[in-house]
Amino acid sequence: MSDFNKTQRDPLELVEIIPDEKPHIFIKDDKICITECENKPCTYYCPSRVYYWKDDSIKILYERCIECGACPYGCPYENIAWQFPGGGYGVVY
Repeated sequence: MSDFNKTQRDPLELVEIIPDEKPHIFIKDDKICITECENKPCTYYCPSRVYYWKDDSIKILYERCIECGACPYGCPYENIAWQFPGGGYGVVY
């Protein structure tokens, strides 16, 4: 059996997570989304529903990202920047 079962100590207490200063997904120009993009495909082609509209602007829940890499390819205006999260963090398969 593992030590966790014996001590009931949370193993995450031993890990320090330092998030990036900026998210790994961002919109290059919000104005393009508002004025030119009619169908808002990012809100439905993303398998984990990272993108949504609120108060007439695009919002990103980057924490939900499963790092499939579809974002930049699905945007008809090439307005989404996506990269792997830095620091070795991100989804582990």
